[in-house]
Amino acid sequence: MTREQVAEWVERYERAWRTAGTDTLRDLFAADATYAMGPYDMPMTGLARIGRLWEAEREGPDEHFTMTTEILAVDGDTAVARVEVLYGDPAEREYRDLWIIRFGADGRCKSFEEWPFWPERPSHAPNRPD
Repeated sequence: MTREQVAEWVERYERAWRTAGTDTLRDLFAADATYAMGPYDMPMTGLARIGRLWEAEREGPDEHFTMTTEILAVDGDTAVARVEVLYGDPAEREYRDLWIIRFGADGRCKSFEEWPFWPERPSHAPNRPD
């Protein structure tokens, strides 16, 4: 994968998120892809489960949000992107996220893992020494 190919995949991901239904997932993810919403979360496997996850997580195609991304690294079939999403107008909630994306030979994602961060949640373990 090249940076340009990864950036194009991320753009298609955002368009799919903004599109009603989940038919477009087959263009983004392999049939047996895994999708984890956090580094310690059990991944969802397969398009049907990923589709149900998407439908449960988003408000629908009219959901107002602004998404900015930066491709941080691409090494062979693996990419890391930094994503910032602001929900609402004006923004009522936000998060920053790292995505670890592994691609198959056909350019579809075979493994997707998020590392999300929110302003109101701690970014470190409790009782960290000062």
